[in-house]
Amino acid sequence: MSARKYFGTDGVRGLVGKSPISPEFVMKLGYAAGKVLAGKGTKKVLVGKDTRISGYMLESALEAGFSAAGIDIGLLGPMPTPGIAYLTKTFRAEAGVVISASHNPYYDNGIKFFSQDGQKLPDDVELAIEAELDKEMSCVDSSELGKATRIDDAAGRYIEFCKSNFPSHFSLKGLRIVVDCAHGATYHIAPNVFKELGAEVITIGASPNGTNINDNCGATSMEQIKSAVVEHKADLGIALDGDGDRLMMVDHTGYVVDGDEIVYVIASSDRKTGTLHGGVVGTLMSNMGLEIALADMGIPFARSKVGDRYVMEMLAQNGWQLGAENSGHVINLNHTSTGDGIIAALNVLTAISNSEQTLFELRQGMKKLPQVLVNVRFSGEHDPLNADNVLSAVHNVNKKLTGRGRVLLRKSGTEPLIRVMVEGPELEEVTLLANEIADAVKLAS
Repeated sequence: MSARKYFGTDGVRGLVGKSPISPEFVMKLGYAAGKVLAGKGTKKVLVGKDTRISGYMLESALEAGFSAAGIDIGLLGPMPTPGIAYLTKTFRAEAGVVISASHNPYYDNGIKFFSQDGQKLPDDVELAIEAELDKEMSCVDSSELGKATRIDDAAGRYIEFCKSNFPSHFSLKGLRIVVDCAHGATYHIAPNVFKELGAEVITIGASPNGTNINDNCGATSMEQIKSAVVEHKADLGIALDGDGDRLMMVDHTGYVVDGDEIVYVIASSDRKTGTLHGGVVGTLMSNMGLEIALADMGIPFARSKVGDRYVMEMLAQNGWQLGAENSGHVINLNHTSTGDGIIAALNVLTAISNSEQTLFELRQGMKKLPQVLVNVRFSGEHDPLNADNVLSAVHNVNKKLTGRGRVLLRKSGTEPLIRVMVEGPELEEVTLLANEIADAVKLAS
């Protein structure tokens, strides 16, 4: 496969105002995507966004580019990424376009695409768009320009879809739930889903102002929701990220339940009800405790590279339905075509309803090994992973952990970071070893 020039593991992403997240480039991206998609059928795309202030600018640029290529545009407004994937399927659009940088700060943004089936674009289509980007931009005849319309009932459609994924014979009546929307794209959707299913909902992080998305709230910053769950004596907390494709939870004690434990709860419940098809896909970052707990139940487990794209690829290869990253991307193909934080939360609530147990009780079957992750920022001029001092540090740590743990170093797919992960039986030892490697990476950066 040819190397991508613009597309990363999660679309095109960067600092707003700098290429490739500039008005000029994004307009050309819309045009290039439109040219590639123009011969494929409906000549219509859907465009949604999260709550970043730059979304207005980038939405207009994309609209202009698609229109110049002769593609009609359905504007969804603020909408979770998985909601855009769902609506792309139901509207039979040629593609869905998401303007979001997911869990990143407001000053970043990005563009990612979904195909007609609600999944990420195939590699050959992304490469075709990149090839078109290197050509001169032009414009179709005035009579063939694309038209833009606003889809006013998009949120309501997605709310009803989410609710349909919770068994009709159950209700959330009697549950008190804290929902943190990260001041992001789920602010007008997630609270309504859980309220309409009967729960008492305490909402936080649902007042977006364009610059507060993911700011000390949501799935990447759990302190607020932990405090809120304990303060309000809630049964559990649901924390979503800025674009709604990531889920972290909190049990009634204030303990943070991550993606590994969430997928364990879902897999365990689905196995008991006979709805688990095949095994579970995790990633290189998944805790060994998940692997052990699934093995104890006779559930196969496989690790993909880090990134929901790779989880999806391995699910397809194995013919399985359920996978997750420990960061909270949970994919359940029995319900959706992509990672969906609200649907994953409803899957956990289904497990709670089926078992008549609490989240605290359901997570007890998985015992996590201490795992420490240290992020080290690097300039990008040199590759620290190949530096002699880093290789030596990794070798030394692996030797100390032989048979007891593991080490993983990888580059972030979305930020200039080296992620150093060390896992083992004792937290104090693991922390020291992770920092030992991180110090070596800093020296090499």
